[in-house]
Amino acid sequence: MLSEFNFTTLPSEGPGPDAAAGQHAQREILTLMTARVRDAQVRKPFYVDGSLDLVAVCALLAQQGQNHALVRDGERIGMFTTTDLRDALLRATPPKLLAVRELAHFDLIGVDHNADVLEALLLMLRHRVHRVLVREGEAIVGVLSQLDLMGFMSNHSHLIAMQIQQAASVAELKQAAVQMDGMIELLHSGGIRIEIICKLVRELNRQLFARLWGLLAPAELLANSCLVVMGSEGRGEQILKTDQDNALLLRDGFEMAGLAELTARFTAALIDFGYPPCPGGIMLSQPLWCQPLAAFKQTLRGWLFDGAEDGVMNLAIFVDAAAVAGDAGLLQEARAFIDQHLVDNDAFFARFASAADQFSDSTGWWAKLASLAGRGDADGAQEFDLKKLGTFPVVHGVRALALQHHLPDLGTVARLQALASRQWLPAATVRDLTEALHFLMALKLENNLRQRRSGAAADNLVQLASLGTLERDLLKDALAIIKRFRQHLRLHFRLDAL
Repeated sequence: MLSEFNFTTLPSEGPGPDAAAGQHAQREILTLMTARVRDAQVRKPFYVDGSLDLVAVCALLAQQGQNHALVRDGERIGMFTTTDLRDALLRATPPKLLAVRELAHFDLIGVDHNADVLEALLLMLRHRVHRVLVREGEAIVGVLSQLDLMGFMSNHSHLIAMQIQQAASVAELKQAAVQMDGMIELLHSGGIRIEIICKLVRELNRQLFARLWGLLAPAELLANSCLVVMGSEGRGEQILKTDQDNALLLRDGFEMAGLAELTARFTAALIDFGYPPCPGGIMLSQPLWCQPLAAFKQTLRGWLFDGAEDGVMNLAIFVDAAAVAGDAGLLQEARAFIDQHLVDNDAFFARFASAADQFSDSTGWWAKLASLAGRGDADGAQEFDLKKLGTFPVVHGVRALALQHHLPDLGTVARLQALASRQWLPAATVRDLTEALHFLMALKLENNLRQRRSGAAADNLVQLASLGTLERDLLKDALAIIKRFRQHLRLHFRLDAL
């Protein structure tokens, strides 16, 4: 059984056993996050020929003490496991007459032997697989199983993902959810980069939402709907539980009695898990965000062409939607509907992009930052909105460019990289915006954790007096980068002509 480390118990300050345990836990987290795949227990590849029958293959597995084998079938490499054997036994054909190639899986996931252990974990979570190939260049050097990875990690962390996957009730799932903030604080205090924390939280959140929906929704609803997360959660940029933005797309013609009560239970469960309700009501428990596809397309049409301000922002939130459960094809159809109606629509793109410039930076933040010498200054009460003046102009401006160019990417950094690769943004601009965004996200996380430790609610406002000299300098640099990006948006979308 895996040993469990409780992320909700953070390192205490001062001498004593608790402090030593906390320091040990931090060292374990750092070791885990800097470990490479090659450091884990990578099993040497064991091959069998694809033409062998299952009885012969099982005899070889028993002889070698293995529970899986790589299958060579011409140019293809597949994998056969004891789970595949179980499925084979349910067939009418005797195992002696079944070639292993008929049961093997050939769509294998691989990871480089120099990749971070975290990357291997994320691949397993994302693709819902129990084993990945380990490669050195093109060569297969071994297989890393989830069990071996868990064994490697068991002395380092409480694996929340395992709790999520094994949760048999909403109450058990809550136990995993409530530990996530503690995990985030521990990773942040250990110096883990903000983008790595984002990736881990994104995967865990999506696993959590999918599992909760699977526990609540009957199979018929799962097959005829698509649960999506949107906004910062869809982009994978929400770290702490700030609010919930989600929706449910239904297959046309599908109806189910009691759907409203079920979606209300989903929203209530997330609130109980610590995800606050969306102030704007962007949740699947609201009728606007729980519609059949055809009706939702008409809603999208209104957002595209009616010109209402709330329609623009609703569309912006939906553009960041990611499917987490059910039929992802429903979301793809809705997104295709948007793209089909936005061909050569410069007027719409200008109106959409103008939201990035809605919060003025004319209040002289550079002067205020430069004059702030310490906590005791008169300006110490000044507050800076990290979202309105910081991350939002970057996120929304990049979102507008991605929408204009019909990019499928969701994350802001992924969108920036796609824009750079197609030469729609200069590489230097993309580098600067990425660094500025990551700095602001890390600053917001640090500020929110500080607010929570003091018993205050986490928000987007940071006290300028709480920033050190280096942070103030970096904030000034980030604001300068954002100001230049705003100018680029104004020119690109001709916002001055609005």
